[in-house]
Amino acid sequence: MTFETKKDVLDWYEKQPRTLTKEFMGAIAWNEVKNYSFDEKFVPVLLYMRDVEALTDMYYDELRRTPTGKDPIISKFMERWSSEEQTHGELLNRFLNEAGFETGEKWQTQVRRDVSRFYTVNNYLIGCLTNLIGKKFTATHMTFGAIHEMSTTQGYRRLEELAGHPVLSEILRGIIREESAHTHFYRSVARIELQNSEFAQKLSRFIVKNFWTPVGSGAKPKKESDYTIATLFGGENGLDSIDKNVSPRIQCLPGFEGLTKISDKIGQIVSQQTLIV
Repeated sequence: MTFETKKDVLDWYEKQPRTLTKEFMGAIAWNEVKNYSFDEKFVPVLLYMRDVEALTDMYYDELRRTPTGKDPIISKFMERWSSEEQTHGELLNRFLNEAGFETGEKWQTQVRRDVSRFYTVNNYLIGCLTNLIGKKFTATHMTFGAIHEMSTTQGYRRLEELAGHPVLSEILRGIIREESAHTHFYRSVARIELQNSEFAQKLSRFIVKNFWTPVGSGAKPKKESDYTIATLFGGENGLDSIDKNVSPRIQCLPGFEGLTKISDKIGQIVSQQTLIV
């Protein structure tokens, strides 16, 4: 499905029903979580995923200070996006608690507190840079968003496959449906913005090629990011989902032909972690 304008994309998105409704969450068999085994090696993975979802409000606040975030179409999308992402984090946190891994009532406050000062200062400087460039940076923001949503979705799919926990699988499938709608918005707006400007194409490709890192990197410690990546995408055929479902879809965007940065970076992390082990 392709769109002519950003307004068309927003209209499509707003017609998509929420998956994680009160009815959906009320029907989750929380009382059955402990009836199935859950490998503890996935606990750090779930904690990382939970924290990244919970930190989206911070990213939202940062983006609202830029021309991208002030765009009325994108701003309208991000109001719902931020709310949905928070729900994803809350569901993952409850699963951990139901599985016997206590996280504390004020875990969200602690997650925000643990974000490094370097990350905060760095993002402030990036915000200043984007304001200097102006609306031409929107294509870069949207492309990053598309990559993050797509790679996150593949991470959830891998976790569902590897963990094999029926209740967690139900939760993850609901999250994946919402993440897929987010992906379609980001990628559609990125295509429109990139089509409109050769400068935006060159800028976006340069920044993705030279500075893209997996979602959560920087806000979360590198060792936690690397562990999550290696656990999900290591092993036989582990990188297939990225090679088949992320890189080719980014390469279809204007100006991104042949770019293999996402597959290369994730493959590099997996290889390095394998050597450490």
